[in-house]
Amino acid sequence: MSNTISAAMRFFFLVVGSVMLLGIWLTGFNVVHWLLFLPVVFFYFAAITGICPGLIFSNMLFGTKPPAKAAPKARRKKG
Repeated sequence: MSNTISAAMRFFFLVVGSVMLLGIWLTGFNVVHWLLFLPVVFFYFAAITGICPGLIFSNMLFGTKPPAKAAPKARRKKG
């Protein structure tokens, strides 16, 4: 099992963390509860390192989906 995430997910985590940090900044750093900083830190950690603890934990709980099987092709009738 690979613990690293794709570049698209890393960019997504970077954008979401930045939007959350922007919301905290607009609200006021001294106004928001300290718990709101945790998701921002985790999103930036996942974006920088490529390791997402939330995905690892959810894969341990629920497992990964097996790859989908290709549908059998229809056979042509001879004749």
